[in-house]
Amino acid sequence: VQLQASGGGSVQPGGSLRLSCATSRRTFSNNGMGWFRQAPGKEREFVAAISWTGRSTHYAESVKGRFTISRDNAKNRMYLELNSLRPEDTAVYYCAQGRSAYSSSNSVDYQYWGPGTLVTVSS
Repeated sequence: VQLQASGGGSVQPGGSLRLSCATSRRTFSNNGMGWFRQAPGKEREFVAAISWTGRSTHYAESVKGRFTISRDNAKNRMYLELNSLRPEDTAVYYCAQGRSAYSSSNSVDYQYWGPGTLVTVSS
């Protein structure tokens, strides 16, 4: 299974980006998916997760109201809309595919990880 995150880049504070995660797995629609991030010198942290149906979503408190997770099962893709970006959002963002159909904020519940895409927020 391959996961590939894309859409990262450099933006000014207050700006927006849209990250995309593509997977090669045919059973993409059976699994929950999630986004995590790792800032320089910090541990990886949970950002957002979505169930296999897309009806259940979870967000870290730090991004709630600013980021939106979504998925398109027909295209085997997941997205993360990042709005009102702050310098503290600077990190490598990783997409991950869960072990079950449900959304989870725990990294141990994810079995496949992509290589990540860098988001830099700076003036």
